[in-house]
Amino acid sequence: MKIPVSTWKGAFLLVSVFLFAFHPASAQKPPRKKTVFVIADGIPADVLEKVSTPSMDAIAKRGKYLRAFVGGAKNTYSETPTISAVGYNSLLTGTWANKHNVWDNDIAAPNYHYPTIFRLYKEQYPAGKIAVYSSWLDNCTRLVGDGLPQTGNLHVDYHADGFELDTLRFPHDTQRDFMHRIDETVVDAAVNGIRTQAPDLTWVYLEYTDDMGHMYGDSEPFYKAVGMLDAQMGRLWSAIRYREQAFGEEWLLVITTDHGRSEKDGKGHGGQSDRQRSTWMVTSLANINAYPNFRKPGIVDIFPTIARFMQIQVPDAVRRETDGIPLTGPVSLIDMQVNAFQNKLDIEWTPLNPADKSTVKIWISNSNQYKTGGKDDYTLAAEVPASQRHASIPWANHPEFTKIVLEGVDNSLNRWVLPPVAKQ
Repeated sequence: MKIPVSTWKGAFLLVSVFLFAFHPASAQKPPRKKTVFVIADGIPADVLEKVSTPSMDAIAKRGKYLRAFVGGAKNTYSETPTISAVGYNSLLTGTWANKHNVWDNDIAAPNYHYPTIFRLYKEQYPAGKIAVYSSWLDNCTRLVGDGLPQTGNLHVDYHADGFELDTLRFPHDTQRDFMHRIDETVVDAAVNGIRTQAPDLTWVYLEYTDDMGHMYGDSEPFYKAVGMLDAQMGRLWSAIRYREQAFGEEWLLVITTDHGRSEKDGKGHGGQSDRQRSTWMVTSLANINAYPNFRKPGIVDIFPTIARFMQIQVPDAVRRETDGIPLTGPVSLIDMQVNAFQNKLDIEWTPLNPADKSTVKIWISNSNQYKTGGKDDYTLAAEVPASQRHASIPWANHPEFTKIVLEGVDNSLNRWVLPPVAKQ
């Protein structure tokens, strides 16, 4: 029996309306991605592993706990002080201090030509919302650069900070218990912001643990402060899970620290000893790639990890300066080494997948115009199989400064060659 076209069309329309009613367009879209990263000041990896931290253990059970490092490449041009604001900016920009130019907590002259993850996000998603919850006002105003012409007048949509300046609400006591009360206020604001406003990209900064480290070193007051931090992370994690369950959003949480502590008594930091460089990451990200199985990740790796999760496109010029490697998604290359001698550059790397059949492009520039907002001209010096693991290329006239970029299919690595006097 032949069904009339009009009847068939009517039935199709009815079915379509039925399917749309039970499968609205919003249900077909992937979950909206959001990120929170936390810097808990001054906790070396051995202390976090010593203290009971059930909340962060629960986060790591869903994702991962990783030992990590700060301080750049020791005894090289990228060696970076293990100091608080220096570490913050290495996370924000994905670069070491030789590039971002924050060398101490005075934040004297940040180089805003190296954009923060907030700036890249806002440039690509202007309608997205960013937030900073912090005891320290400078994090928002000077590092993120809220409202500065150097950052394109970047606007932080939500912030709660500067509490260390409010001595009426938080009278300063010699035991610095006021800083714990400030951290509690910061966490309260962050939890409320996540639950009600759900910013797309959020930074939470907490200071009390570092204060207790400076005052008491490796002792019960310091360990107690880490336990207090863990309870705060439990509250933050509950707010994130509420958003995931109630709104179908997909959230990334990364908790880390900015530096370790001295071996002697745990009170100091700033140098390049193993413990001062020793840090950690706790993340809710379940699909960590193989990179941390081979090498300890650095704080600079958080920048490209967030970029991948949030689908932020990193421009070529920025990518060639980024010192981090993403912890999620495919990675082609790690372990770049360069040795300059006799008019040659001998370059080595490790392919993360030994069976990788792709190639590596080797780009060379003898300028550093990027540092001042200019453009570096790169020359393609060679393209070789990734599995080759090394290449020697001509290095004519011994330039005073050379940038080398290895461009793999999935990520890039970079190193500088400087004249001997600049290495000292």
